[in-house]
Amino acid sequence: MRVALIVIVLFLSPLLGWSQNVGVGADLAYNFQTTSAGIGLRASIFPNHNLSITPELTYYPGFNPVNEYILSVALEDKLFKYKNYMFYIIGQIGFDNWINFSESPMQGAKPDNFNLEGGGGVTTNKCLRPFLEYRYNFVFRETDLRLGLLYIIGCGGGGAKSIRSSDDCPKF
Repeated sequence: MRVALIVIVLFLSPLLGWSQNVGVGADLAYNFQTTSAGIGLRASIFPNHNLSITPELTYYPGFNPVNEYILSVALEDKLFKYKNYMFYIIGQIGFDNWINFSESPMQGAKPDNFNLEGGGGVTTNKCLRPFLEYRYNFVFRETDLRLGLLYIIGCGGGGAKSIRSSDDCPKF
């Protein structure tokens, strides 16, 4: 119950923040070491032009060798833009609930784990942003690839400009 409440707060709170750009999205994930496929949900908060704070929930269903869900928060920093593409680096901390840990041959396998990931990604600068990310889990020494789509709330047209006026944003 507590995890469900945390997930609800993490994913709904960005939608209430009209003073900043916010996006919501989903992805498909594939872990190469465990040969497991998963699905993910995310909300991205853009406090400035370079940084994104992204709470995420990823689930690897029971038909995989590893059945788990991961609740995490990632920081994404835009490195550079080339034509219509933005390249960024990722740092993430997560809580992993490994459902079928008892079936693992790994010595010392536990149901609840914290993990740390780093990686990179590429996306566009449009309202509907497809993205591709590569990540490495430093704790379990695993790599995964994510392919997804992010929608920027309040975005007008096909470009990256918001329909909100600058009067909606707080001035410092």
